[in-house]
Amino acid sequence: MSAALHRNRTGLRRGLALLVGGLVALTAAAAQVAPATAAAPPRNGIVCTTGGPVAGQPVFDLTTRTGYIDLPDGNTAFMWGYSSGFDPFQHPGPVLCVHEGDLVTVILHNTLPDDTSMVFPGQDDVRANGVPSQPQLGGGTPAMMTSLAPGASAQGGTVTYTFTAGRAGTFLYESGTNPEKQVRMGLFGALIVRPAQGDDYAYDSADSRFDTTEEFMVLLSEIDPYQHQAVEQGKNFNLTTYKARYWLINGRGYPDSIADNYASWLPNQPYGSLATVHPKQPNETPALARYLSVGSEDYPFHPHGNNGLVIGRDGRELKNGPADLSMEKFAINIGPGQTWDVVFRWYDAEDYSPANPVTVTVPSLANQVVGTFYSGSPYLGTKEALPPGVQTLNQCGEYYIISHNHALYQITSWGVNMTGPITYMRIEPPAPNTCAS
Repeated sequence: MSAALHRNRTGLRRGLALLVGGLVALTAAAAQVAPATAAAPPRNGIVCTTGGPVAGQPVFDLTTRTGYIDLPDGNTAFMWGYSSGFDPFQHPGPVLCVHEGDLVTVILHNTLPDDTSMVFPGQDDVRANGVPSQPQLGGGTPAMMTSLAPGASAQGGTVTYTFTAGRAGTFLYESGTNPEKQVRMGLFGALIVRPAQGDDYAYDSADSRFDTTEEFMVLLSEIDPYQHQAVEQGKNFNLTTYKARYWLINGRGYPDSIADNYASWLPNQPYGSLATVHPKQPNETPALARYLSVGSEDYPFHPHGNNGLVIGRDGRELKNGPADLSMEKFAINIGPGQTWDVVFRWYDAEDYSPANPVTVTVPSLANQVVGTFYSGSPYLGTKEALPPGVQTLNQCGEYYIISHNHALYQITSWGVNMTGPITYMRIEPPAPNTCAS
């Protein structure tokens, strides 16, 4: 493997440092390296890139870049990606947030050695440089398709795409040229279309309302390092040998996945995936998770601790008038190119507390293995003494519940177990509490 791909900066010591660093992000605000022109982004949840000051006419400049990302086993991978404006490389591309009915303009600036283009699955009547965006054919006989859309030529080309965001939902945007290479190299991102009903709705129905402080993205992807090595070295890659060896969530692997948005030690990987929520009653406004996949196989993503109600698939609401196809799911099985919109709530159905103790005998500390996130108490908002020498990252008696890909071989990084697409849901104690803001 190339030195760039296997640039293990400090060997196994770096892996340990990442673990500690990722967890420390839960207890203190990470230094942020968000673009200087942007407002301070939220520590957790979706970071929207909006398209300028003209209401109803967002304009996005996206520039193709090359760069490296850090992987959980201490290696790095050479990537392609979209940057916002003319900013440095980032992975994945910016989350483009628009409104239903907006006239959206995306200007693609290509700095790569290959021609490239963009497609916007789920969007109708996309135009490229003012004409309908259509597949491009080569000059051979018979003519072969060379791209799904008109594109920008290598090393300096530009193309402008326009479309009207016709319906609300969660969508992908990605390369339409040689996608088995370019999408896998990192040319993809999320497009969120907010409904006319309001920004606190996923769709235009009253049933799709969600808590805007609890909106999260789960963008799943994969890497075959041999393909990335070949692209970095300008060599051909035999796609029949493709095999994913890394799986990522929002462009990161665990434990980096639970670090803050724009964590300082991940300058090219801006988006975390920790879901911070508050206890709710069954009838309170839920949280919303937007799932997307650019992988090559199904990803059965499984958040522990609660089921989710699937309210949308591929930008289509599952409840339409009297027809209600929404469904409760224990695991969200996301296929290649799919998006799912899922609402969920966490609540303590038994209302356990020291005054209403759990009905099982809690083992003595001598018989427990104390985890990093444990507060010393089974009760939300309560902290108790831990055994001597045990360290905890628990701040205020909050709960941490794991969420991960249920295809367990996919929560690895080239064989390193318990890495990859893993994150947590953090449940804050009811207010008032002593948690850090």
